[in-house]
Amino acid sequence: MERKRLPDYLKRGIIDTEKTKLVRSILKNKCLNTVCEAARCPNKAECYAKNTATFLILGNICTRNCRFCNISGGKPEPLDKTEPLKVAQAIKELGLKYAVITSVTRDDLPLQGADIFSQVIVETRKLVPEIKMEVLTPDFEGIEDLIDIVVDAKPDVFNHNVETVKRLYPKARPLANYERSLNFLKHIKERDKKMVTKTGLMVGLGETFDELYETFKDLKAINCDIVTVGQYMQPSKKHLEVEKYYTEDDFNTVKNLAQKAGIEHIVASGLVRSSYRAFETFESV
Repeated sequence: MERKRLPDYLKRGIIDTEKTKLVRSILKNKCLNTVCEAARCPNKAECYAKNTATFLILGNICTRNCRFCNISGGKPEPLDKTEPLKVAQAIKELGLKYAVITSVTRDDLPLQGADIFSQVIVETRKLVPEIKMEVLTPDFEGIEDLIDIVVDAKPDVFNHNVETVKRLYPKARPLANYERSLNFLKHIKERDKKMVTKTGLMVGLGETFDELYETFKDLKAINCDIVTVGQYMQPSKKHLEVEKYYTEDDFNTVKNLAQKAGIEHIVASGLVRSSYRAFETFESV
């Protein structure tokens, strides 16, 4: 089957400035990974130009192999115990006001990386006390004690992506579970009622508007504060094919469905990703 061509409105031009060079230099010098590079994010240049990046901790090899993701799966390398401090130093050097921390999934670790997320938050706040921090974590296999480690470190936003509608989990996320991700987000609020929760979905994998509406209702039922929705773009021929490219009208329909379900903060358009313009979205809550 021939791959669907990427519509022009989803293409981003190359931006290379002194600021983007500075970001790349700092990340390279500290041997840090970013999801911007690993997942081939289309907004990378725009974010770098604003002196920001989404830090990818715990290495760049994932213990799972979701069929939509460009991050490599396999056997991870040992942890860099200095990574929390290096991330904190990079955040300070970049002069960030808002930092997003995500990771590969590390089912192989005793605490699955929850302790490292906590350490990054603690180390960063030592160096940049006024920083606002968002974490985007794996599902920690739904283990509440691991979720609590991160919640208790007090990130300003706790994000965990549902990624797609329930029916498509076996196809797109065979090692994940829809109900487990919902319960994950629900537990964050049970642990800390004031914490802002966030999740993201991709569209274009074959879901229907009715299924999206049901998903939005499920998210409203657990009081998820922010929902992002963006177009899935096939990273390579080995990944899931795009079933549909959403138009602007389609994304307006998505926004209306989310609002109908009671979601107050919905960000939806073709190039939206979980951490795209995260600070602006956080400020609106």
